[in-house]
Amino acid sequence: MMQRYWLMKSEPTCFSFTDLCAAPRQTSPWDGVRNFQARNLLRDEIQPGDGVLFYHSGIAQPSIVGLAKVVRAGYPDHTALDPRSGHFDPRATAENPIWYMVDVQAVAPVEQPLTRADLSRHPLLCGMGVMRRGNRLSVQPVSADEFKTVLALGGLDDVFALTGSVREA
Repeated sequence: MMQRYWLMKSEPTCFSFTDLCAAPRQTSPWDGVRNFQARNLLRDEIQPGDGVLFYHSGIAQPSIVGLAKVVRAGYPDHTALDPRSGHFDPRATAENPIWYMVDVQAVAPVEQPLTRADLSRHPLLCGMGVMRRGNRLSVQPVSADEFKTVLALGGLDDVFALTGSVREA
């Protein structure tokens, strides 16, 4: 299967790239997604080895702050079953989990966060899904060209092997 690329949004007050870097093995579940379109991507499309642009949203200067990779394919999001969780969904059961998550691992921070203004100035990036007005999806596809361009702008083009796959920094 061909490697794919994604942009995943998180508010840094909820879960930041720094939090991911501080997690054991710099790996964490990408849980709490409660949008069916994004859930379908997590459940059906995103695979180990896929590249992830980590995007901080809900702040004054939303921006791409790091590079991660998927290390575990979609599996049921257990936070939907936990009444103490902020992501609890009473409709979810072990037999019908409804919501899914993947595990991601930090690869490297970008040298300087890439803001929406930075992205809008680049002809290849100004059309990215994250730039579209009203696009609030927390998980969205990114083309290989967009991914490579963001890595170059973020000073991470050395972590993108000639094969087009993410390797450790």
